[in-house]
Amino acid sequence: MKCSLLLALVAPTMAFIPMKPVVPMAKAQARVKGQTRMQADMPGLASAPGQPTIESWLLDNSEKKLSKAVLGLFSACKEIAYKIRTASCDKMACFNEFGDEQLAIDILANNVLFQNLKDSGVVATASSEETPTEDPMGGEGYSVAFDPLDGSSIIDTNFAVGTIFGVWPGSRLTGITGRELAASGIAVYGPRTTITFAIDGVEGAHEFLLVDDFTARHGQWIKTNTFTSIGEGKLYAPGNLRATNDNPGYDALHKYWLQNKYQLRYTGGMVPDVNQIMVKGKGVFVNPESPSAKAKLRLLYEVAPIGYVIEKAGGASSYGAGSVLDLKVYKTEDRTQVAYGSKDEVKRFEEMVGTKFATAHPDTAAKNAAHA
Repeated sequence: MKCSLLLALVAPTMAFIPMKPVVPMAKAQARVKGQTRMQADMPGLASAPGQPTIESWLLDNSEKKLSKAVLGLFSACKEIAYKIRTASCDKMACFNEFGDEQLAIDILANNVLFQNLKDSGVVATASSEETPTEDPMGGEGYSVAFDPLDGSSIIDTNFAVGTIFGVWPGSRLTGITGRELAASGIAVYGPRTTITFAIDGVEGAHEFLLVDDFTARHGQWIKTNTFTSIGEGKLYAPGNLRATNDNPGYDALHKYWLQNKYQLRYTGGMVPDVNQIMVKGKGVFVNPESPSAKAKLRLLYEVAPIGYVIEKAGGASSYGAGSVLDLKVYKTEDRTQVAYGSKDEVKRFEEMVGTKFATAHPDTAAKNAAHA
């Protein structure tokens, strides 16, 4: 009686359970082949073959001490990515936990980077844009300058932001140029977390993806792309547009882009705006200065490290009269205007904007004074 009653109750429900259609063997095999092909075409999939991790890639392309410094930076960026994803935000700032403290996310990122660099044992000196002093790390071999969280003011709106770092041999971060970099990179915290990284003696800029899919490779950095060419194309990201008011060259350049129907692709975060130039293989990013809108970007923490990556990727950089890699870092807070992109677009920046109003960096200021 009980069994009959149970069947009577269950049978109507079972009638509405959708049954999986039987897939013929040929179609099933085709589906598997299609998935394999899709994985090969989508480098972000962790199961795709032939993707070295950052650890194995460095074994083939770097000496031991530099590898330790770089791995410390990659480890820090992994933690920062998690802290950004789980941050609490209000209209003023975003916060997360660091040990027993609740810190603003940019200060937290700063602390994470310093701790990882100290733990590497191979960093003599480190300096952050947040605290622009040369701080001893207790190691020996390299020195690192970084912007812990470029674009931190737009995190609350869920825009992509980034970390910038440069690694120099030795123990000093002044009296150096970008030409002397041993390695540099930019981390992008967006829908994907990536680091595009360049190293001395290795051609190209190399993109590594942080795997976040709970497969066996979850938490690993895997190589997904190599950038070797930045061609011509009508894509522009114009920073510091207020400078068009009293920099006639920049005003003319901006009008040139509009009249020639360039695509505007500007988020207000320099890291993603520059990263798109490598990913798309075209375009230009500029941040000129003028008498009323002075240069804000710092040579040591932002301009030189990004310039190194862009030039390794096949593009060009300029402060208005030459590569930013040729500018000397006199003080940690030295600033400069900048352009990154394809060679022709950067040349156009030099011809139309130049250095007439570039007074922030001592070298350009001296050139202007000499020609006055």
